[in-house]
Amino acid sequence: MTETKKKVLIGTVVGTKMKKTAVVKVVGHKVHPFYRKRIVSSKKYKVHDEKNECTVGDEVEIIECRPLSREKHFRLQSIVKKADGIVVDTGLEADVEKAMKVEKKVPQKPAAAEAPVKAEADASGTQA
Repeated sequence: MTETKKKVLIGTVVGTKMKKTAVVKVVGHKVHPFYRKRIVSSKKYKVHDEKNECTVGDEVEIIECRPLSREKHFRLQSIVKKADGIVVDTGLEADVEKAMKVEKKVPQKPAAAEAPVKAEADASGTQA
């Protein structure tokens, strides 16, 4: 039998909300064939994390394995660097906070702006 070489990728954990599963974002660089410019491309992989040991922000090494579910084809090999308590902002949290706040803000008119208008009406001698 011949052994096939399995892919080993390094990425950052962006989600751990599922049991025994982490979502890892792997960033790569490609060169455009015509323009010769470097393009940043990224892909998210669902990774099997048996002990639930990785957290959001960790840098991990993942290895290809047999299909564990419909979307999981990688498993966690090691944690390269632990996160320093950094919270990854997905942008959704700010939208939820805005939706939760139901405050009616009534703009206040400054008193100084109304005074000259009344003074002009009195000076002309006509009343509206």
